[in-house]
Amino acid sequence: MTDRVKESEEKSRRQRERFALALPVRVHCRESADHEWHEMSHLKDVTPFGARLRLKRPTEEGRLLHLTLAMPRQLRCFDHAEDQYRIWSLVRNVRILDPGTERGALVELGVAFVGKHPPRTFANDPARRYDIAPTTSASLWAVHEESDDVLSEADVSEKRKETRHTIPIEVTLEVFAENGGFSESESTVTENISRIGASVFTTLDLEPGRFVRVSSPQSGAAVVAVVRTRKVGSDGIARLHLQFVGDEWPL
Repeated sequence: MTDRVKESEEKSRRQRERFALALPVRVHCRESADHEWHEMSHLKDVTPFGARLRLKRPTEEGRLLHLTLAMPRQLRCFDHAEDQYRIWSLVRNVRILDPGTERGALVELGVAFVGKHPPRTFANDPARRYDIAPTTSASLWAVHEESDDVLSEADVSEKRKETRHTIPIEVTLEVFAENGGFSESESTVTENISRIGASVFTTLDLEPGRFVRVSSPQSGAAVVAVVRTRKVGSDGIARLHLQFVGDEWPL
């Protein structure tokens, strides 16, 4: 192995190395077209290309978050002269936590740094999900903007894998608020349900991309869910179509 190859591999290893830096970070999330929030947290660890942190509010894989932090300059990919490093990040994995034992934290996230600016589609559709795009660059990750057709095919595939059961289960819906608590709630029943999602009768007016907690007083089950669509049926009753995040419903 030549000295040049060794030097290149050592540089690549240093770039991927995780640093356990508990840096304060300000997180900004546009959850839907009419709802956004900010939260102060601390990183668990960081590399030039991503980080791990905990939040008191839920999110899901594929969503974009904007981070502001005093990143060490040697770990930055741009804005080396700025006091604060402002970077868009793609949520790559989500682990649900118990807020009672984790100082109020609800989720632990792994995020990939994707650049100084969000994709073009984000402005009009902040609830859109993205994925990492193939790249030959040794710099930040690039994101792939999935088309509506691709998303529809994925949803159909998901439905085929999980049969929804027409079971009226009494549930409580609680809407996550900007302060990390709940802004409103209602008691209702499911129209149908599977391990990974449900259709629920509702009076709540929630846009796609909003998050709720779904709990059952009978079974004691409680999961986080994201609103995919809100539709009014031929009977005039609105339904929320929910996808569970991080956990499955115990059928």
